[in-house]
Amino acid sequence: MDLKKRLHILKRKYKYKKMAPAFNALHTFLYLPDETTHNGTHIKAADDLKRTMNIVIMAMVPCLLFGMFNAGYQHYIALGEIEAVSGGFFSSEFWTLDNFLVGLVKILPLVIVSYGVGLAIEFLFAVIKKHEVEEGYLVTGMLVPLIVPVDIPLWMLAVAVAFGVVIGKEVFGGTGMNILNPALTIRAFLFFAYPTWMSGDKVWVHGAVERDQAIAAGQNLDAISGETILGSLAQGKEAGYEVMDMFLGFIPGSVGETSTLLIILGGLFLVFTKIGSWRIMLSSVVGAIIMGLIFNQVAASGWITDSSKFYGLMSAPFWEHLIIGGFAFGTVFMATDPVTASQTNKGKWIYGFLVGFISIMIRVFNPAYPEGVMLAILLMNVFAPTIDHYVVQGNVKKRMKRLKVKTA
Repeated sequence: MDLKKRLHILKRKYKYKKMAPAFNALHTFLYLPDETTHNGTHIKAADDLKRTMNIVIMAMVPCLLFGMFNAGYQHYIALGEIEAVSGGFFSSEFWTLDNFLVGLVKILPLVIVSYGVGLAIEFLFAVIKKHEVEEGYLVTGMLVPLIVPVDIPLWMLAVAVAFGVVIGKEVFGGTGMNILNPALTIRAFLFFAYPTWMSGDKVWVHGAVERDQAIAAGQNLDAISGETILGSLAQGKEAGYEVMDMFLGFIPGSVGETSTLLIILGGLFLVFTKIGSWRIMLSSVVGAIIMGLIFNQVAASGWITDSSKFYGLMSAPFWEHLIIGGFAFGTVFMATDPVTASQTNKGKWIYGFLVGFISIMIRVFNPAYPEGVMLAILLMNVFAPTIDHYVVQGNVKKRMKRLKVKTA
């Protein structure tokens, strides 16, 4: 008996059993769903939920691999074993096996914990509710390791993932029903529950925290700093990095958020495959630019002195806000979440613009945690249904007016 026939027999055997959802999820992983429509109006398309999720994951893989190299690169720079060079993607100091292995050892466990805990909860709820396992966590499981510091303890990540999946998703009904982006819900939980592990100048470089603890214990070691560009600007310091390094990603930061170039390429891939909304991406950039220009004008006018705690980020060039921090990653991979974003075309323009606009506003006015894209997207997730409601009502009123004119 061949393998295909055995699987068919097992599937029929467990069809009505308690563990059927879990078995079917493993059996049909990466395959087309076995459900087809037979009558009524329907759309025929080659895509489905699994394929859509896999395309998004493919767009994030370059950011993951680059993050592994960058984790090792920043680690060895901080220890003084290598010197930072502005050699772009052709730097021999960056693309080394040692850098990759350091990143692999630190980041791969984050991916395993994220998927292990999240999918276990998804399977549990599927068995309890007696429905098929939903594929929505496939993308969330990859997003989470890319938006956290490299040295975050695994148990913290596990607790946050459990909270995000249960409270941010399952209580609303599962995939397609949640009102908040699950990955950002997980990150928000980490930030508010464990703020010392999500901000500051030591969490972004592997080994920085342990090294400082050794120094405090009396060991004769040099203190190292892994401060991000946003952290430096918030304290009124210079960025300390070349513009090209900021754009390419040779800077400290969350695992997958540093390389704006790779994020843009991933965004173009999502737009080309019609998975991500170009309207949301473009309008977010426009909103961020406008808010940045407003702050630049305020800083140049003298209303805010250089001694103000807001001056550093307020006076930063408006375009610099687009290539530092998590703005690009949040705009491309999380603001475009089809479940929590606006659904109407006009609503997407409004939604995206406000995401970008509010992101830079929060970034400047919250120097203690100068990263506003997370809070901006979560805020707009809440208002997305309201935006769509008024867009639809506006269209209804326009059509009613046209109808009255025609019948008059």
